[in-house]
Amino acid sequence: MTGTEPAAKPTTPAVSRPDARAGPDPEAAAGPDAIAAADAIAAELRAAGSPERAVRERAYLKSDLDFFGVPVPVARAAIRSWCRARPGLGHGELVAVAAALWHPPVFDRRMAAEMLLELSPALLGPADVPLIERMLREAGTWALIDSLAAGLMGGLVERYPALTEVLDRWAADGDFWIRRSALLALLVPLRRGAGDFGRFSRYADQMLAEKEFFIRKAIGWVLRETAKKRPALVAEWLAPRIHQVSGVTFREALKPLPPDVRAALLAARHDGPR
Repeated sequence: MTGTEPAAKPTTPAVSRPDARAGPDPEAAAGPDAIAAADAIAAELRAAGSPERAVRERAYLKSDLDFFGVPVPVARAAIRSWCRARPGLGHGELVAVAAALWHPPVFDRRMAAEMLLELSPALLGPADVPLIERMLREAGTWALIDSLAAGLMGGLVERYPALTEVLDRWAADGDFWIRRSALLALLVPLRRGAGDFGRFSRYADQMLAEKEFFIRKAIGWVLRETAKKRPALVAEWLAPRIHQVSGVTFREALKPLPPDVRAALLAARHDGPR
């Protein structure tokens, strides 16, 4: 697993039907050679898995996917080894093998597909966004979605700023996992002290009243990471929304703030709306 979220169940149903602008079925993007390569990787992962771990992970994530029970470092090592053996790996093969890995509803295969794409970001471009979107729509768990959104899509948006139009669409999507992805795609540059906080603020404001835990946590997560470099910016954002943000959002955002700022915001929230 690649994230740190608790295994809460969504409080509102996700929309599982792919958007018309999402990519084709991943299996359709993979020819027989890619399917054979993906199956060989999957066989290696299955051999390294543990039935006991598979049961624990499936229960923890409350997932409908099948599991091999492969530890993340073992899966990552297998994918790195596969890539090292192919120094001339090109875009076509990369995407085809990732699509073939992703197609069966097996968590470990999908985690490996995500890792494979993450290891070759320079080979990806705007034409790959439909496949990433389809993966996001089919993932159904933060343990796959967060890296797809923050790492893969976030990296593409930094390199190709016009892709913010996709994020604008995602932020209003009917699937809360896609709305969460719009938020997290802005995370990495904000963590560095850069990034588009104004866009994040617009997205967060339109989601502020949502009850879905994974939306509330995502807003808080981005605020927390932004506050590590720009605490004043986050404090200024929180102050006028002090009685609108959820408890989980507020607690996350407060964590990196200076003690005096944290105390002032806590007092203001405690006082209640005027």
